[in-house]
Amino acid sequence: MHIPDNYLSPTTCAVLAVAAAPVVGLSITKVKAQLKENKELAPMLGIAASLSFLLMMFNVPIPGGTTAHAVGGVLLSILIGPYAASLALSVALLLQALLFGDGGILALGANIFNMAIAMPFAGYAVYNFFRKQNHETAGVLVGSYVGINVAAFLTAIELGIQPIIANQGGEPLYNPYGLAVTIPAMMATHLTIAGAVEVFFTYVIYRFVKQVAPQELYTPTSVNTTSFVKKIRYVLIALVVLSPLGLLAEGTAFGEWSAEELAEMMTIVPAGIENGFSFEALFSDYTIPGTNIAIGYILSAITALLIFYILGKMIRSMNGAKVSHA
Repeated sequence: MHIPDNYLSPTTCAVLAVAAAPVVGLSITKVKAQLKENKELAPMLGIAASLSFLLMMFNVPIPGGTTAHAVGGVLLSILIGPYAASLALSVALLLQALLFGDGGILALGANIFNMAIAMPFAGYAVYNFFRKQNHETAGVLVGSYVGINVAAFLTAIELGIQPIIANQGGEPLYNPYGLAVTIPAMMATHLTIAGAVEVFFTYVIYRFVKQVAPQELYTPTSVNTTSFVKKIRYVLIALVVLSPLGLLAEGTAFGEWSAEELAEMMTIVPAGIENGFSFEALFSDYTIPGTNIAIGYILSAITALLIFYILGKMIRSMNGAKVSHA
């Protein structure tokens, strides 16, 4: 679901970045207010970004030779609320793009809009509806399923309109596949396998938190105190160790092909993709120079966790002590 650079026109990228910016700004404001109430929320932001980052490393095979992965957007909303989840996901997507080349730099606004805004807010709305009806578990299952499919549908639309809005002499300049291809391809994948994977990870981690610290699940009237941070770190460690399993799925997710991969699929590569913006990430495709791919995958995961841990510490140190209420 990570849209690479040059698959969306510059105009599309700009529009989606402008659309995402106010929500990210509002999320920052909301999280700042929460941190004034409880600075212990800061480490949970790092935990949340780490969870999402690691879940996205677990690629699963899709019939037809492609892959997909969970995102964890609704899971984070359930743990720390939709605004904090949106912020944590945005940071995770930024790190993926800049350091690991997963998702485009110019397309970052689009990826944030789809995965860090639409997914957590839509999924949380569904979860919260069921929760208010005393069907919390159903909310977790349905909310996570709806969230990832909303994000997938938006991605399919954004990719599919490119041949219509950005072409030269009838030839597409960016993503070459229209809506008749992108919608069935994206939705068939996410309504079935990717949706099931998202539900599985969300429910398993939700049940873990429910057992070790049920009072810590986010509600609009309470601020998470993160007393289970140490316990959930065991989940992160397990995900790091198991992360090379994501390498077992061969192929590239739909719409995430490199220019070279697309050239093998088509006789003519769209000009915008062939001659477009190029950025070489330091650890592209989660590989570390001088190591085999599995070790590189683990080291990439550890690197991300350390960065998120440091960011959490920095945010905590920048906020004052917890406000006491009489």
